[in-house]
Amino acid sequence: MGHNELMDKNGVFRVATWNIHKGVRGVGPTRRLEILDIGHGVEQLDADVICLQEVRKLHRREEQHFTRWPAMPQADFLAPEGYEAVYRTNAYTKHGEHGNALLSCWPVLTHQHEDMSDHRFEQRGLLHVEIDVDGHPVHVIVVHLGLIPGSRVRQTEQLRRYIAREVNPSLPLVVAGDFNDWGDTLRRALRHDGLLELESTRNPTFPSRLPLVQLDHIYARGLTAISAQVPRGRAWARMSDHLPLVTEFQL
Repeated sequence: MGHNELMDKNGVFRVATWNIHKGVRGVGPTRRLEILDIGHGVEQLDADVICLQEVRKLHRREEQHFTRWPAMPQADFLAPEGYEAVYRTNAYTKHGEHGNALLSCWPVLTHQHEDMSDHRFEQRGLLHVEIDVDGHPVHVIVVHLGLIPGSRVRQTEQLRRYIAREVNPSLPLVVAGDFNDWGDTLRRALRHDGLLELESTRNPTFPSRLPLVQLDHIYARGLTAISAQVPRGRAWARMSDHLPLVTEFQL
C-alpha cells in the first residue's frame, strides 16, 4: 500500500475531513446524485484517514429516485480499495439514517460513538476511532456540531469531557469535522486541551461555490501539522456544499 511506504520514508500522516451533504445536491425533482463523483474525490484526496460527515447509511426514497444510487451504505461505497470504513448513525429520519464515517488505510483497533444531540430538532454525534499507524496507536474523533451557537458551546464541552475520559493524554489525537462555527470560540476552548490546528493560512471551506468561511477543521495534539489545504475548482464545488480540508502531520 502506497501510504505505508510514504510513512516509512518521511513519516507524513495525511488527514482529510469533508461534509458530503449525503451525496446529493439540490432539492425536489431536479436534485442530482453526486455520490459517484464524491467517490473519485475521496480517492484524489489521497489521505491516510478521511473523516466524513452527513453520510447516508440508507435512504429509501432516494434509492427509488436515482437509478445509480449505490447498493451499499455510502461509507462502504466511498472507501478506496484497501481502506477500512467505520460508520455510526447520528440521525434517524422518516426515510433513512445518516451520520459520521471514517475511512482508514491503517488498521482500525477500536471504535465507539457518543450521542451529542443538544435538542430534539438536531441529532448529532461523535465517532471515535483508534487506528494503528505503523505500530503507533492514534485516536481520531469525527464530529458534526449543531447549528445553534449555544448548542455548539455545550457540544464542545461534552467533547472535551469525552476526550478527558476516553483518550490517554500521551497518545496522538486528531479531532476533525464540521464545527459549524463562524467565530473562534470553539478553537479557544479546544486550545485548553492542547488541540491545535495549523493557523498559518485561512482555509475557507463553505459555501463550496464561493468559500467565505472555514466551518471544517482538523485539530490535533501530539502531532505536528506541516501543511493544510483546500482543493478548489468547479468539480469540487459541484459535489457538496462544503469543500474538503486536508492537513498533513509529521508523526
